[in-house]
Amino acid sequence: MAQQDSNGGQSPQAPQYGVTDEPGDVSEEGASTTGSEAAPGSQDSGSQSGASQTGEEQDAAGQGSEAGQDDEASQEAGSDQQSPGLTSQPTQGGGSVERPVGSDAAATQGDEANTAEARQPQKPDAWMQDPNSWATFNGDLMAQKYSPVDQITPDNVENLEKVWEYHTGDVSDGSGDIPTTVWSATPLFVNDTLYIGTPFYRIIALEPDTGKEKWSFNPDARLEALTQPAMKNRGVAYWQAENPQEGEACQKIVYIGTMDAKLYGVDADTGKPCETFGQNGMVDVNQWNTVNDKWPLSLLQAPTIYHDTIFLGWAGKDWTDSAAPPGTVFALDAKSGELKWMFHALPNEVISRTGTANVWASMSLDPERGLLYIPISSPSPNYYGGDRKEELPLATSVTALDTDTGEVVWSRQLIHHDIWDYDTVAPPTLVDIQKDGQTVPALVQTSKQGFIYVLNRETGEPIYPIEERPVPASDVPGEEASPTQPFVDKPAPVIGDDWPGVSPLADAVSFGECSRRAEGYRWEGRFTPPSLEGTIAYPPTTGGSQWGGGAVDPTTGIYVVNSNSVVQIYTLIPRDEFEQKSQDGETSGYYAQGDVAYGFKLETFLNWAGMPCWNGPYGTIAAYDLKTGERLWNEPFGQVQKYGFYMPESWGSVTIGGPVITKSGLIFIGASMDSRVRALDLKTGEVLWKGLVDAPAVSLPAVYTYKGRQYVTFVVGGNTILLPKVSDQVVTFALPE
Repeated sequence: MAQQDSNGGQSPQAPQYGVTDEPGDVSEEGASTTGSEAAPGSQDSGSQSGASQTGEEQDAAGQGSEAGQDDEASQEAGSDQQSPGLTSQPTQGGGSVERPVGSDAAATQGDEANTAEARQPQKPDAWMQDPNSWATFNGDLMAQKYSPVDQITPDNVENLEKVWEYHTGDVSDGSGDIPTTVWSATPLFVNDTLYIGTPFYRIIALEPDTGKEKWSFNPDARLEALTQPAMKNRGVAYWQAENPQEGEACQKIVYIGTMDAKLYGVDADTGKPCETFGQNGMVDVNQWNTVNDKWPLSLLQAPTIYHDTIFLGWAGKDWTDSAAPPGTVFALDAKSGELKWMFHALPNEVISRTGTANVWASMSLDPERGLLYIPISSPSPNYYGGDRKEELPLATSVTALDTDTGEVVWSRQLIHHDIWDYDTVAPPTLVDIQKDGQTVPALVQTSKQGFIYVLNRETGEPIYPIEERPVPASDVPGEEASPTQPFVDKPAPVIGDDWPGVSPLADAVSFGECSRRAEGYRWEGRFTPPSLEGTIAYPPTTGGSQWGGGAVDPTTGIYVVNSNSVVQIYTLIPRDEFEQKSQDGETSGYYAQGDVAYGFKLETFLNWAGMPCWNGPYGTIAAYDLKTGERLWNEPFGQVQKYGFYMPESWGSVTIGGPVITKSGLIFIGASMDSRVRALDLKTGEVLWKGLVDAPAVSLPAVYTYKGRQYVTFVVGGNTILLPKVSDQVVTFALPE
């Protein structure tokens, strides 16, 4: 999963699975972004014309049977993707867009329509512009996670105190009939109200200064772990009409999705269902789940709202199926719930053998350019790609869509032929940066693989170099790993190229177990493929950076992101030897991967005592200057908690969740194992304040001002990946009055 090497015996002339406009493409730094010396003829998925088929895939396509079906069968399977009453149109990069027959959102033909010059300027929603609010999951549509408030400063933050807490009652430790809850919802502050979604899919409206409940909505949802190992929710979304009509219902709407693919819309003032939204306030998104519909399209992430449109991704069930529901993004009318368009990331001809490449994380949006930026995940099955060797240039990418039509404006693939489950998990952060005397419209994309990609958000072209480099070949019969992968040296990756090595302490406690095991695993650097003997995966599916992503101060261009340093072991097991054994949530166990040639075993590299076999720190937080690409500081973050004891701060902690920055120069973040929330100095990374809460606060905090007082609110839900401790706490901090 995370490795590199000399190319494993493959010629550096070998064609690759996807990246660059022209050989010798040069970034603003003047360095080659294609690695053309190592892989001439390569092609960039950042190109606006969509990547062509490489020689390797042409051979596979010509043989037909290598993929397990002939052309006629492929076409027949692909035709099933179109839904009744919809018309389908191909888009760049092998995907497609479906729209209702007769829709006004007919796509504009021609490359000129998707150029920056041809696009008409848009305007943001006025209600999102209140600097005192926290109106979306990421604070704003650009996913900056920035608040322009400055009442709480580095000088007075030590005086922060808890002003109220609220308990939802929607919590489970898994000991009863309801699965364990994993709650990472960002609260919204808008319409003078704090809105919260719970893992039981209720919406609760609270007074922002007291925590007193205004109303709650209960959809009586199915409380079953249909696609996830736990009950999950990341929050709600809000919309309001441009000119709300006094006394008319549902001029302001709050939305929440459920694991069984229901999207509810309720009046933001009363909590009553909006009868004109879908069927009596509910849209069944699963009506469009028509291909490989083995599980529902779980709506766990808060939707993205822009003008009168809801943009909706979904989550699925990892590692169990080879052919799974193919990835889609839906655009729905915010008032009626009617479908405007549906984007597909995978080409029709492959969906009988693969699936996903979905968008399960948050999205970002440029409100003036009308561009939606979607982080697309990996295709299925996740760890063996022998039956999906075709180029899938939109998989594991960051892709820009036209908000009106769903057309691909540009796409940049971050992993070719992904066999590591390196989903693009976080929304890209959009910010204008000053570079070389010019204002550059930038996009900053974090990744599980530890790279930070800085792109021009109008074109997808690199602002700092992206270079194709040779990586190890697979030694698994039937697999063909991509011979190259994109590498980024600047900004510096959040983790190093080499795994951290065996911990002397863990090795001593295990009487040499850690070092003996390490010697038997395959490790050839970043992007070493999964193997039959077991591969050291660094970083593994846990990252690197996770779904919280980074935050930016748009006035200075300082970017902050937390990250993990975790070592896992990837082992492929031949189908005739695979035996379904235990699974431990999302961290370890045996996974079938459907009916392909290999099952999969995932394990975190621990000794018999549960100690990490690798050296720390296990989690860090870093700041970068986007104007220069330089890292300003990088510090261990959080503390490991084990058996009730806290490990040294120098070890750091694995983290889930992300940071928020304020104008005054503070970083607010929960995320760590030790059930604490913190404020850090943006200039140095120094912890200036911390507060103990009921469980790990694995959510983005909301920072807002109400009646002249600044508040910071955390949802404290816990996550069993970090610690077997869950909670239903909502807690708010402020300076003393």
